[in-house]
Amino acid sequence: MREPEFSARGVEINRWLRSLTRAGEVRIEDGRLALLTSYGSEIDSAPVTAVRAGRPWFAGPDEAVATVNGTRYRLTLHKNGRDGGTADSGEPRGSEDSEESGRFLAALKRAAGRR
Repeated sequence: MREPEFSARGVEINRWLRSLTRAGEVRIEDGRLALLTSYGSEIDSAPVTAVRAGRPWFAGPDEAVATVNGTRYRLTLHKNGRDGGTADSGEPRGSEDSEESGRFLAALKRAAGRR
């Protein structure tokens, strides 16, 4: 089985004011973005080419917003995961100012073939 292009655990996933999970997972694998609960159940998924994501001006450095199948989700990606898990984007670590949300957005663009 191939390694995912991006995987972050311990992600807080909200549908704006409604919390869906506080320790979920965001995974980009085989050209698809999947939002998963802490138990591994799928919240939503879509091909990366159909996903819109970004970081609004009001968001913190560890937050991103993704629109998947017409539903907007607020993702709070904690460095190394809240539950002690690891985030793997395939990029070398070491830069303290690189945030998980930035890694997520870069991995999403790479997977969609955008620059």
